[in-house]
Amino acid sequence: MMRISALHGAVTIALLTAVISMADAQQWPTRPIRVISPFPAGSASDTTSRVVVDQMSQLLGRPMVIETRPGAGGRLGFAEVAKAEPDGHTVVTSSSSMASGLVLHKNLPYDPVRDFVPVALFGIQPNVLVASRESGFHTIPDLVVAAKAKPASLTFASAGIGSTSHLAAERFRLAANIDVRHIPFREGGLTEVMAGRIDFYFLPLAAAASALSTGKLTVLGVSTPKRAALLPNAPTLADAGYPTAESSFWVGLSAPAKAPREIVSRLHGLAEDALQTSAVKDSLAQVGVEPHLMSMEQFGKFFYEDLAATVQLARDAHIEPAD
Repeated sequence: MMRISALHGAVTIALLTAVISMADAQQWPTRPIRVISPFPAGSASDTTSRVVVDQMSQLLGRPMVIETRPGAGGRLGFAEVAKAEPDGHTVVTSSSSMASGLVLHKNLPYDPVRDFVPVALFGIQPNVLVASRESGFHTIPDLVVAAKAKPASLTFASAGIGSTSHLAAERFRLAANIDVRHIPFREGGLTEVMAGRIDFYFLPLAAAASALSTGKLTVLGVSTPKRAALLPNAPTLADAGYPTAESSFWVGLSAPAKAPREIVSRLHGLAEDALQTSAVKDSLAQVGVEPHLMSMEQFGKFFYEDLAATVQLARDAHIEPAD
């Protein structure tokens, strides 16, 4: 009899919790929604997110405010959201860079899988392989031939060890079987390539767009399976014979893992509606980002597979955790 009463009490509590959760979801949002951007303003993920989040805010009719929390390769921003109250009022712009933490650190202040729920994918863009005009490289084969002629003589820049730009270059290095030297930068890597002091660089198209108009860079190729609309003459890495070097840079939205499902679903719906507006499509197209509509389940699968692939690449490239 005691067990039945206890079970009845547990069921009653569960039902009450569900009712309260549903009521909270119906009233949401009760204050501005904080959208934490773990990377600097002007970065590829930040630029893409601002376009979509601004439209989401308009559709919702309530403020969604992006707050930049750069530092420690994105760890500061992700950690803040992982520990935030899971009430749907604090979310984070997620991206391919989320995997960097897993690659570089054994002990993170959060778990990318356990502490977050993927909400919506905003878009995907290619990593662009650019070389200095000074290098004389005009094609991907030019670069590969030079690298094989003088092993360990060519250099490539990145935004830091384990960054998306680093991992894209490692994929290419392994696929082409070349020996090249990695020069990581916190900032200024692209400037070094433009000046001819570094030979090549992989970086998201949104981050490279403005620099491409200077005439100081040669676009050798793009990393996605199909050519980029903004760079129709740039071959893919697969076109050059390196399909296993394919990679992309994605940007999306994630929430604390315990956020109410009803609120997560509403955020997902807002993102989908925003991505289908002409204003968002046009703005993203200008920086080479292709919107991708996925269900939450599809995005979750995409997210976890991307993390797993990045961890495997780090093993293959012998990238060891810093701590």
